[in-house]
Amino acid sequence: MQRRFLGRWAATTLAALVMGVSLPTQAADEAPDALIRRLSTEVLDALRADKSIKAGEIDKIIMLVDKTIMPNVNFRRMTAAAVGPGWRQANTQQQQRLQEEFKTLLVRTYAGALAQVNDQTITVKPLRATPEDKDVLVRTEVRGRGDPVQLDYRLEKTPGVGAGWKIYNLNVLGVWLVDTYRTQFAQEINAKGVDGLIQSLAARNLSNATKR
Repeated sequence: MQRRFLGRWAATTLAALVMGVSLPTQAADEAPDALIRRLSTEVLDALRADKSIKAGEIDKIIMLVDKTIMPNVNFRRMTAAAVGPGWRQANTQQQQRLQEEFKTLLVRTYAGALAQVNDQTITVKPLRATPEDKDVLVRTEVRGRGDPVQLDYRLEKTPGVGAGWKIYNLNVLGVWLVDTYRTQFAQEINAKGVDGLIQSLAARNLSNATKR
């Protein structure tokens, strides 16, 4: 039960971040733990306030995805890490398709998880990092029914336009979300190549859309 809840919570958080639900661009000097604390509060508030999102209305979720830039997630890095070595084999067009299909997969797969958030709260643990660090781990504790559970975020600091901390992975019960997909994607690439992975993702997304 606890593992299932954690999976739902991580999925909900990631889907909401991918959607960019009511998330303003953060200041470039915002600390990574402050960013996670703010996003967690805003995501929870958005999910509780918007009944259609909470109900998992996929059309509205996809519309938000299509309209909104994801200011707090390095989704290109997340996709590249999930695809693994095959990412370097992909050309520019294939990389773009992989990002699009992976984003659709996450949103469609986890839309139903949005309805699972009720009375949970988030506590951000003290950050173990120095001001010079460019890659950090922010640990949080999810409290609700039952024992507190841990959800960790990996972030990197990016320079230039849109500078600031970006999320690129989530850890649930010691398992990194990106690593889970990397195993699945590697099997597809080994069997059918990059185009085969794209076709497989597109087929899964079509199947998920048909089910809804």
